Amino acid sequence: MGEGEVWEKPMPRYIFCTGGVVSSVGKGVAAASIGRVLKSRGVSVTMQKLDPYINVDPGTMSPYQHGEVFVTEDGAETDLDLGHYERFIDENLSKASNTTTGQIYAEVIAKERRGDYLGGTIQVIPHITNEIKRRIGLAAKSTNPDVDVVIVEVGGTVGDIESLPFLEAIRQMRKDVGRNHVAYIHVTWLPHIGATNELKTKPTQHSVHELRGIGISPDMIVLRSNYPVTDAIREKISLFTDVDTRAVIPLADADVLYEVPLLLEDTGVADFLIDRLELNASAAPDLNDWRMMVDEMKKDREPLPIAIVGKYVELEDAYISVRESLYHAGVSHDVDVKIDWISSEELEKGRGLDRLEKVAGIVVPGGFGYRGIEGKIIAARFAREHNVPYLGLCLGMQVMCIEKMRSIVGSDDPNSTEFNHTTHYPVIDLMPEQRDISDMGGTMRLGSYPCALVPGTHAARAYGTAMAYERHRHRFEFNNAYRDQMTKSGLVISGLSPDGRLVEIAELADHPFMVGSQFHPEFKSRPNRPHPLFKAFVEVAAAKLDRVEK
Repeated sequence: MGEGEVWEKPMPRYIFCTGGVVSSVGKGVAAASIGRVLKSRGVSVTMQKLDPYINVDPGTMSPYQHGEVFVTEDGAETDLDLGHYERFIDENLSKASNTTTGQIYAEVIAKERRGDYLGGTIQVIPHITNEIKRRIGLAAKSTNPDVDVVIVEVGGTVGDIESLPFLEAIRQMRKDVGRNHVAYIHVTWLPHIGATNELKTKPTQHSVHELRGIGISPDMIVLRSNYPVTDAIREKISLFTDVDTRAVIPLADADVLYEVPLLLEDTGVADFLIDRLELNASAAPDLNDWRMMVDEMKKDREPLPIAIVGKYVELEDAYISVRESLYHAGVSHDVDVKIDWISSEELEKGRGLDRLEKVAGIVVPGGFGYRGIEGKIIAARFAREHNVPYLGLCLGMQVMCIEKMRSIVGSDDPNSTEFNHTTHYPVIDLMPEQRDISDMGGTMRLGSYPCALVPGTHAARAYGTAMAYERHRHRFEFNNAYRDQMTKSGLVISGLSPDGRLVEIAELADHPFMVGSQFHPEFKSRPNRPHPLFKAFVEVAAAKLDRVEK
């Protein structure tokens, strides 16, 4: 959106969420929760994340650096906060919902190479900031052209050098679309000093001062804290930041993640924003179903131990959608899923096998690279030999098939060509359309694809439909050269691409529940609508636990 461009009507409102004091303060959950409470009033909402890193997307970044890579329906590899957005506002987002510094500069440089700027000198202002504003406008149009509110989270914290162009762009938005169409929310952290048992406000004061120094005065401040925030603290921050006390919002840690919208609703956040942005809320707030869901989550329920066997288990954010999907399914079956995070590398070293003996189910999630693969295969073997319910996700399906083939031929040679180029049994192999691709970023099989379900299988019973649409992120596939041999030996192909060429779901016959999907079902699970495969897995695991206890 450059100078002189005309905005189409109806013009959406924009809520910009910035962060202060420290990173990982919970901006994403706070922004998503605001979206939830606005949506409960009949306001249509979409969301966007602006990430200051220079990578084009997080697809090539290590999970230790970035956490989970969340995949959208249209195949974008995005920040994990988009998972929070989708789970809270229950809307499918798109490629336009995540913009990075790398994307912005790549687009501007491409335009310069084409001569679009007519020989002008390319500068951060106006060229970079105009491209940022154009991307913000695209977020509104890509999901719903008539959307009422676009909530935009700016990654990082105020004061980061790489964030400055984004902050300047959102500052300009106020002038471009009008003051009554823009609200700024600043999410900060109140540190607690144990020696004096105090919450300190000075870092928040400095953060707001820094924000105002670049021309943005927050309309609302959300105070994150491990401890309750008193009215006296709110009034002090209001005085020093020139923000209405009504708009200084306390947000202490919640017992349940999905309780945050209810906490914000009780503080009047939605009412303030509706007044501030002159929104036409078409309905009275209706969070009854959400409250009932949170009440269920907070109930004492029977614990259900589930192992997640992965290679990045030291950082739970690497599997955040898997974790949340298990919790969603647990609530639906009135059990409290207790996750045991087991390192696949430790299993390779002979450590941790006893922990598998204590769980009611095993989940093996996705990943890339050889490290820890044999440990995942050990987990799959344990599940098969001991009839432990197993759910394999992407790579988890592949190691399940590798392990099954090893049991058929009595050898450890079967493998994926991703890990062993010389294997005589390439059960998993590179997809043909991937063979001539050299670039790593954004080139996998990405996004939503249809899956035809085979009647009478675990997968078909779980979905209850003939066709499913699921999100993918992979380069390697089940090798059809082994389809006949393995199906004769107990492998069941329960989901296929409509043309029958690609194996989408595999499971084992004569097993309570050993199912693997080539796609990532965790990306489509919602707290009030658990994903069918997770729901079916938890149901069988809970039944197994009941039998063992009895």
